[in-house]
Amino acid sequence: MALYNPPEETRIEFDRMDAVKEIYETWWEGALDRPLVNLVVVDPPQAAVERIGPEPPLPYRKFTGTYGIDVSPQRIVDRWDWELGRRRYVADGYPSMWPNFGPGVLAAFLGARMIGREETIWFAPDQVETPDQLQLRFDPSNSVFSRVSEIVRCATELWNGRAQVGMTDLGGTLDVVQSFRPGELLATDLYDFPEEIERLSWEAHDGWFDAFERLAATAGSRNPGYSAWTALLSARSYYMLQCDFSYMISPAMFEQFVLPELSASCRRIDRPFYHLDGPGQLPHLQTLLSIPELKGIQWVPGDGAPDVRHWPEVYRAITDAGKLIEVNIEHGATSLGVLDELAEQIGSLGHVALVGEVAAGEEEQAARRILERHGVPW
Repeated sequence: MALYNPPEETRIEFDRMDAVKEIYETWWEGALDRPLVNLVVVDPPQAAVERIGPEPPLPYRKFTGTYGIDVSPQRIVDRWDWELGRRRYVADGYPSMWPNFGPGVLAAFLGARMIGREETIWFAPDQVETPDQLQLRFDPSNSVFSRVSEIVRCATELWNGRAQVGMTDLGGTLDVVQSFRPGELLATDLYDFPEEIERLSWEAHDGWFDAFERLAATAGSRNPGYSAWTALLSARSYYMLQCDFSYMISPAMFEQFVLPELSASCRRIDRPFYHLDGPGQLPHLQTLLSIPELKGIQWVPGDGAPDVRHWPEVYRAITDAGKLIEVNIEHGATSLGVLDELAEQIGSLGHVALVGEVAAGEEEQAARRILERHGVPW
């Protein structure tokens, strides 16, 4: 087998990072007079081969953590580089990739086992302990954390500001606690061990910020800024906070077990967002909007619910609270039409951000026409 030679130069063709960073800063400050649209056009593989060279032999995987330890960080970054080179960045789009080791990988940093299949990753303890026995401690020498750190280092060295390396999906602190108290155990723990669950939440909080700060330092000044598993770009610290477990609990329990730690996280991050996932979390929306430091909400209706175009009451509530809104577009140019609905529902779209991809060709042209209607330069 031939030895692998890591790439010496990136394939990414993008020279507008400074201009894009200024646009994002204007949006963060509430001074953009149009929606922010992070849009990527994906060329078909053959067109990409003709433009940037042969596709690497390593298959692309959404979940980076499912590559075996025998796959070097350099090979992973080379695969990323080809994928980013294959894409064209229009409107407010820019090259961005993140080491996806599964939602809530902080659990692995705290000692849980990482269980991966090609299309998913989850976490479980070696042994389920009761809350009073359980302690959560972050170890920077943890093998999973070391692996993520090395991938971040390799990517930022290759790209040197040409592309953004996003923060891995650390997860919500109570979601991480649930990795150690799986199934419905955590729900009953709120009644049986309330003080212990509060302790564990704060232990996860401490580990979360230790990991966050170390990974940000590893990326260092080579990285254009901060981003997460959502590609909002910020010159100051940013993260998409979450608590998916909260759909299982009442507003009163949310205020007791989630709000204190979440509010503290918002005070420690310059530009915190919250991932509001599904109708089950809507009872907590007003509580979330009451956090002064929270900058915005990402609303994801979830499977089986009406799509992002059909929630005017949610968008109005967020707008009335003076917060920013982020919407992910998952179905190409057709979904970009959400801009039309949002304009009717809430008026000005200067505080709205959309993130998504479209295929080259007809989808690309349809997307261009939609953006023109809303004053978004291509």
